[in-house]
Amino acid sequence: QVQLVESGGGLVQAGGSLRLSCAASGSIFSINAMGWYRQTPGKQREWVAIIYSGGSTNYADSVKGRFIISRDNAKNWMYLQMNSLIPDDTAIYYCYADSVQAGRSWGLGTQETVSS
Repeated sequence: QVQLVESGGGLVQAGGSLRLSCAASGSIFSINAMGWYRQTPGKQREWVAIIYSGGSTNYADSVKGRFIISRDNAKNWMYLQMNSLIPDDTAIYYCYADSVQAGRSWGLGTQETVSS
């Protein structure tokens, strides 16, 4: 019902910035919240950030003050601006969307690598 496609991942040096994008299609008007998780081999999946339909946001302590989640309602895109990147930010980043009708939907992920 909701399809999500991430983009914008890549290789960046520590201290740099990168913006991830998540394009939503399908039952987009039923989405209540969207956010990001990340996964590194050998580590537990970590929730990163969320933005609600009313515009409120929340962040994991590990990224608070460095990452900014936002949305472009006209384009139905959601973004994660990542600043002051550190090697521990290296992960596959997955966007997700929550809706009453469709439940939770996931993108396939985009690789972000931060070099020392």
